[in-house]
Amino acid sequence: MRPSGSRAAILLVVLPLTFLGVFYFYPLFEIFSMSLAPGGQWDPGAISALFSTGSTLKVLWFTTWQAALSTVLTVALALPATYVFARYRFPGKSLIQSCIAVPFVLPSVVVAAAFSALLGDKGLLNEWLMGIWGLSSPPIRLEQSLAFILMAHVFYNFTVVLRIVGGFWSRLHPDLSHAAQVLGASPWKAFWKVTFPVLRPGIMAASLLVFIFCFSSFGVILILGGPRYATIEVAIYRQAVHLFNLPMAAALSLLQICFMFVFMWVYTRLQRSASVPFTPESLKTTQRDIVTNRDRIVVWGTVFLIFLFLGSPLLALVVRSLSTGSGVSLLYYRAIFENIGQSVFYVPPVAAIGYSVMFALAALVMSLCIGLPVAIFLSRDRGLATSLLDPLFMLPLATSAVTLGFGYIVALDEPPLNLRASPIIVPLAHTLVAYPFVVRSILPGLRSIPEHIRESAVLLGAAPGKVWWKVVAPMVRKSLAVGAIFAFTVSIGEFGATVFLARPEIPTVPLAIYRFLGQPGAMNYGQAMAMSTILMLVTTMGFLFLEKLRTGSGGEF
Repeated sequence: MRPSGSRAAILLVVLPLTFLGVFYFYPLFEIFSMSLAPGGQWDPGAISALFSTGSTLKVLWFTTWQAALSTVLTVALALPATYVFARYRFPGKSLIQSCIAVPFVLPSVVVAAAFSALLGDKGLLNEWLMGIWGLSSPPIRLEQSLAFILMAHVFYNFTVVLRIVGGFWSRLHPDLSHAAQVLGASPWKAFWKVTFPVLRPGIMAASLLVFIFCFSSFGVILILGGPRYATIEVAIYRQAVHLFNLPMAAALSLLQICFMFVFMWVYTRLQRSASVPFTPESLKTTQRDIVTNRDRIVVWGTVFLIFLFLGSPLLALVVRSLSTGSGVSLLYYRAIFENIGQSVFYVPPVAAIGYSVMFALAALVMSLCIGLPVAIFLSRDRGLATSLLDPLFMLPLATSAVTLGFGYIVALDEPPLNLRASPIIVPLAHTLVAYPFVVRSILPGLRSIPEHIRESAVLLGAAPGKVWWKVVAPMVRKSLAVGAIFAFTVSIGEFGATVFLARPEIPTVPLAIYRFLGQPGAMNYGQAMAMSTILMLVTTMGFLFLEKLRTGSGGEF
């Protein structure tokens, strides 16, 4: 590469590397320091204290086995649906797949509110049963139970299995299974002996990803599990915020970091093995139309059951937000715009919407400023530099938002980076969570541009900046839009870091919902439902618009 090209490449990554060093590695370093050298000298007392009592082992055990059970349930329920979407062509399939993916992008507080609206003590199902049977108390008691947590995790991760395994399954030629059946094998035996071994890498990759998501679960456990259950991330929050035991919180964060990096390392290896199709075939070859009545029952019955499971909580959320003692009303939505005296907020709840939008727009701008130079740098293969910096810039994806939020509390509370009381700390944390999605959204579009187009523009006398604005930018505008929507959506629903960092007088919508759900009274509960509905609609519209833009434009997410 020419010296001028080298200097330009260095300039591209100066800002992203500086941002990563200050707002990612420095907070992690402070967590390590507080865990291993709290007084400036080596003293692993906090680490030793982790295992001196049974509480940490109990938390670790619950974190592990609930994640494993959630994974088994998700895979078991999703595989039949995966078969239908992999093997059949039917009207509206792409739209249905996009709708099924919506739960995965919903903020955890919205999911918690939705399941509370459907199956909670005040939920629609209990209200309906109490009316039919004349009961004075709810017959279904699922609040603060393991069943609540498991259902929410399956709800969240259903589409993960559907997309990862489905993409792999749809390119396996069905003649393999048919040949086994011709030789006398039953359909189940043909699947178990022929199809499953070929699908195993994809199933293992999807299972591990679901396990990682459930292992690092925070909002679902915190809200639906109540004080009875705690994952490592919930324990970090309680140690730091409720017990003010920062060394113990730091030690738990260190433990979480170690687990997450190991899991992500294993996942990347599994993903590489699952990314190579066994027999790549066109979808026209591997998929068939609905012909028989059996096909109709299988396909549309599966679609109905999926929408029943995934749609019921969201529909209940909308209905509950409109239901008052006097019937259907916009009372709870109007209350959002009022400063009710008994509210936990210093400002009207609607202000949380304004703050969330403001933080999301700031995170969007900063994510583009960080992610775009990274994507431009990585789009030009620079050998060793690219192979080293690519995983480096993706490291925030392997670190939980809770750990990042706690790291900011520890690291950014004294000069020269005394940002603890500044509102900017929230969009900074959101940017760290969001910019990897921007990079992976833009990068395929940049890599698809033929090099000779840029070279032709340069030969015609265009400056590098003009080449970008006149040639490159128009060709990747859809990818840029996808990255921007990703950043906005991730920010507006972020909860794990925000619960640590947001000031009480400057709440975000997820934080407002969480506080309302924790307060007694029908008005607080109704406002939580109303704000959850608004956040659900914003997130859903953003995601569906993203899916429409992304059709045919690439992207790694």
